[in-house]
Amino acid sequence: MRDGSKGDLTGETGTPAGGGGGADAPRDTVAAVVRQWQAVRPDVDTGPMEVIGRINRCAALLQQAEDAPLRRVGLTRPEFDLLGALRRTGHELTPGELARETFSSGAAVTKRLKQLQERDLVDRRADTRDRRVSHVGLTDAGRDLVDSILPDQLAYETVVLGGLDEDGQAQLSSLLGELLGQLEGRLGPAPGFRG
Repeated sequence: MRDGSKGDLTGETGTPAGGGGGADAPRDTVAAVVRQWQAVRPDVDTGPMEVIGRINRCAALLQQAEDAPLRRVGLTRPEFDLLGALRRTGHELTPGELARETFSSGAAVTKRLKQLQERDLVDRRADTRDRRVSHVGLTDAGRDLVDSILPDQLAYETVVLGGLDEDGQAQLSSLLGELLGQLEGRLGPAPGFRG
């Protein structure tokens, strides 16, 4: 029997068996999981599962497809997030600032920066007053790479959202923004984050 773990909700274990349902039921893996739970535990409110499960599943599917342009240029999603943070802020950042910008641990940022520096996409310089602190900036090659990938990413996102009209997109954006604001205020940085 399934235990309601994240794997169930994100569909990582595949489409659940017996996930039929009526004509009005949403046709997604989370709806099938919810129906299964309702069958074995009708006393439990599965409403939150319907929201969180769909957010998790959407995020997993979006990330899988969205990484294709990055793989073509030999970047991982976390590496692109670092480059993107440097590009959008428009100035050098310390590794600690990059960790905060990308919700990553300091150790993970250090490892990724080393790989990006080996590819001549970023450069690091020591602080003139404190040699323990470094400042990271994009090289010309790094800036050009981000600028060349960004339109592909945005074009993909436009296609993905094409099934929703403008009002639907605005409503979804507003609701997700409200939820994110609440979660960021309540839960703080991602697990494993070290300021």
